[in-house]
Amino acid sequence: MQILKKMIIGTASISLLIGCSPLEEKLLLVGSPHSSKSTSPLNLSKENAIWDEFFIKKEVVVVDEVENQEEGEEAPPASEEQGEQVEPSTPEEEAIPVVANPSTITVMVNKFWALPEGYRPPDLIRPNVPFSFGDEKSDRSKLRQEAAESLEMMFADAQSEGIELYARSGFRSYETQNSIFQNEIATFGYEQAVLYVARPGTSEHQTGLAMDITAKSVNLELVESFENTVEGKWLANNAHHYGFILRYPKGKTNITGYAFEPWHYRYIGVEIATEIFNKEITLEEYMGDVREF
Repeated sequence: MQILKKMIIGTASISLLIGCSPLEEKLLLVGSPHSSKSTSPLNLSKENAIWDEFFIKKEVVVVDEVENQEEGEEAPPASEEQGEQVEPSTPEEEAIPVVANPSTITVMVNKFWALPEGYRPPDLIRPNVPFSFGDEKSDRSKLRQEAAESLEMMFADAQSEGIELYARSGFRSYETQNSIFQNEIATFGYEQAVLYVARPGTSEHQTGLAMDITAKSVNLELVESFENTVEGKWLANNAHHYGFILRYPKGKTNITGYAFEPWHYRYIGVEIATEIFNKEITLEEYMGDVREF
């Protein structure tokens, strides 16, 4: 009996040294770790204590890996040699051409034409009109001088007819537009964001020629119902007399790329604004650069 026991122990020792015997396979099968197991040692004999230590280490490693995954820890990034790439948060888009002269009053900025990234008009001023945010001194209260002076005349004439208008959002820098765009994506998703908010560099607000206009009848908000208010109707019928156009009219989303915005008015000059109004067209149609969505 003692001889037989010694032979078994000797066989196990030889198997351990060789590293690939039937005995090893059987032991590994019995002690295979699982994430639902505890990390307590396996109940092995003293003669096989070395296997006990092996199983403890193996099981702890597996359990730790599972716990890390459950806590949301990311796996290490794949190397370039593996050829794996991280999925972008937003769809990749082709580079947009930059307009040659961003300072012209007739500049067209849209989803196909962009402003230089750091562009800022040199003649920005704050028009003397009521603002939805009161006397706050910020970029959003500014327009280029020619547009600002025309806005003052339009608001004054509206007031004389009992129409009370409020300016809400004028110039926006590239950085500000980028923050707004990223926030819109985070809140509503990419497809919804690009329908209502311009990508940084493609916003008319960066030209210093656009102003969002509202009224107390809509709680000074920017909403589609503004179209049906007294103030909204007055603007739609009179803005061209002061050089402004309704930039994103109803039923033209396939051309402008943006949903209807009855609050967004763009200064383009009286002559061009009047022609656009009379023909009921968009700036893209006037410029002869229509690329339907």
